[in-house]
Amino acid sequence: MRILYQFPLSHFCEKARWLLDHKELDYVAQNLVPGVHRAFAQLKTGQNKLPILRDQDLWIADSTEIALYLDEVYPEHSLLRADPQQRQLALEINDLANELGRHVRRWRLSHALSESEESLDILIGEKGYLRQFEKYSKPIIKALLSKGYQLNADKVAESKQQMDNIIQNLNERLIENHGRYFVGERLGLADIAVCSMLAPILEISGTPWEKEHGEMLSDAFKQYKEHLTALPLGQYILRIYQTERNARVDWRGI
Repeated sequence: MRILYQFPLSHFCEKARWLLDHKELDYVAQNLVPGVHRAFAQLKTGQNKLPILRDQDLWIADSTEIALYLDEVYPEHSLLRADPQQRQLALEINDLANELGRHVRRWRLSHALSESEESLDILIGEKGYLRQFEKYSKPIIKALLSKGYQLNADKVAESKQQMDNIIQNLNERLIENHGRYFVGERLGLADIAVCSMLAPILEISGTPWEKEHGEMLSDAFKQYKEHLTALPLGQYILRIYQTERNARVDWRGI
């Protein structure tokens, strides 16, 4: 059995889910508790971050390592091209997307945690001890997230600037490849990485970040969402999600 250990709201975990879905592989999305997950991850993989894929007796940590593993063991529906130049370009864009994802995570969390408790509701799940004692668990998880991801004003502002720079870079790269895919003529690792990292800003239907009530967003978030949507990059992400995100497992996990 394949198990993907995840946080439902993590866009790095969304990337891993998409990699497995693209390969048309069966798996279970197993949720872990933020903070507590570190001990589990350290024990199983020698590091403390998610996502982690367990495939039979093998444990693979990090979304990029998961992609490389899947292409090696399950070559059908390849994520990377055989051509060395295209492969290197895809890995380069993937690395850029991962860097972007770290800044998106901080900037998005700073808005999400200050606007409503909807994100915390998803994190603690619909049942279990965290839900039973949510009066205590919500403040603890919020404090852990704020400390763990350095959600102070200076760091958030720094991440916003880095987001601007990387998004501009990616937008130019996409235009150079005529706006259909980042590398070659079909979906691959680069596309999945970029789309996953920016989905939390675009709040795409069917993803963990879909919003039913836009009035809950701050003006700053709304403006940035509109800015990204107006770019060729934003339109590309919306198109790829609509046409190629064939989810096989509920992102909410178990």
